[in-house]
Amino acid sequence: MKDLLETFDNPQKENDYLIKMDIPEFTCICPLTSQPDFAEFYLEYVPDKHCVELKSLKLYMGSYREVGAFHEDITNQIFNDLYGLIKPRFMRIDAHWKVRGGITTYVEVKKSKLGWKNSNNF
Repeated sequence: MKDLLETFDNPQKENDYLIKMDIPEFTCICPLTSQPDFAEFYLEYVPDKHCVELKSLKLYMGSYREVGAFHEDITNQIFNDLYGLIKPRFMRIDAHWKVRGGITTYVEVKKSKLGWKNSNNF
């Protein structure tokens, strides 16, 4: 799935700027019940050398539609794939998993590049 992701060169490498994305229509399958799970993902990152290309991100996120996995696993897998691809100065993913069994789940993963000084308080 991660082979669907593409990048482009950061056009403003000298600046620390925050890219924010809202991905409101994520779906996958519950591994226990085979019922659909729905989530909204919020992605934020400060690019270093590369940015993620949006169409490829859309196709990548859609590729999980038939995948059965737990919320925590999928959230971390998406984070790891994106972080490993673009190696940003900073990245955060907030996943808001919709109600299942009366419980809404929120999973947040974040990481900063070693040695990066966050002068803009992202």
